[in-house]
Amino acid sequence: MTKRTSTSRTLPWFARPGARTWRCDAVPAEVRAFHTTLPDYAPTPLTELPALAAEFGVGRVVVKDESSRLGLPAFKALGASWAVQRVLDDRAAGGAAPGPVTLVTATDGNHGRAVARMARLLGQQAHVFVPRGVHPAAVAAIVAEEVEVTEVPGPYDEAVRLAAEEAAVPDAVLVQDTAWPGYERIPGWIVEGYSTLCAEIDEQLTAAGVVGGPDLVAVPVGVGSLAQAVIAHYRSRPSGHAPALLSVEPEAAACVLESLTRGEPVSVTTGDTTMAGLNCGTPSSIAWPYLHGGLDAAVAVTDADSARAAEDLAAFGVSSGPCGAATLAGLRAALTGEGAEERRTALGLGPASVVVLLSTEGTAANPRSATDH
Repeated sequence: MTKRTSTSRTLPWFARPGARTWRCDAVPAEVRAFHTTLPDYAPTPLTELPALAAEFGVGRVVVKDESSRLGLPAFKALGASWAVQRVLDDRAAGGAAPGPVTLVTATDGNHGRAVARMARLLGQQAHVFVPRGVHPAAVAAIVAEEVEVTEVPGPYDEAVRLAAEEAAVPDAVLVQDTAWPGYERIPGWIVEGYSTLCAEIDEQLTAAGVVGGPDLVAVPVGVGSLAQAVIAHYRSRPSGHAPALLSVEPEAAACVLESLTRGEPVSVTTGDTTMAGLNCGTPSSIAWPYLHGGLDAAVAVTDADSARAAEDLAAFGVSSGPCGAATLAGLRAALTGEGAEERRTALGLGPASVVVLLSTEGTAANPRSATDH
């Protein structure tokens, strides 16, 4: 069902009862084992912020800080590394001729840089398509990985289309973090790679004395791949405590919230947003069943909401770009203003609840976080 409430404006909000009883298959255990073999692997910090817990009237608020992951300023390296390794292993097992392959992708910044980094480390080539609106410094960071970069005058979906066309030649492979009918295997591997982040959270919460896991996890959403990984992790448990899961998007690109509201995946026309990595108009086809089944709620926030959240996190010592700070902005939108008690009830939150915010990028991943407040 859809819940629409308002403070000075209508809050874009959706809530669905019963999501915590939805179940799916678990992610392969070997994903985490693979990541631990990488030279730069280490669990990213889980930082507790008591001031936010007091603000929102819950027991604990912790932030999973992905500002430094495998040598890059965002979580995307988890998915890219696992997927690229699976691509190369699959080609070798299939008898492909030896020699470099060109890894092709479209990106708003972080995913493309992660694919480019893996290509360079493994002696492969890469071609990255970048849509309009991506900050020049983010484009320069991809170029610095010594790969081919094509800047596209259209939006993200157009960059994906061009990347797919470019990869339709021998010795080229599309490594895209969104899926559509007929292209789902590699995006599935990328989603599997993200699961390491959730496994770390479980271990870190246990070490911090939290029994039974979190009560709410807030995740930023573009096409929904990270959210799919989070849902798969927490909804694959046959029994026990199941947390509420909240997705957060920019109001300028709320394709998941609109799809949930309509009950089917739809594309939306995106606008400009400082949350460039979330500026996506179409949910991933493989993510949609998970989003539809396993999300308790979805909310969309403004650039101003995200900027305020990034400033707050910076004051607490957490480096977070606009996309990463979106989860704090989403939690604040859900738990304040007119209708907040109804939304709090939908999320199952009480004074002892443990809330996890996924901050998926540092300020270095998106220079707008430092300049466009």
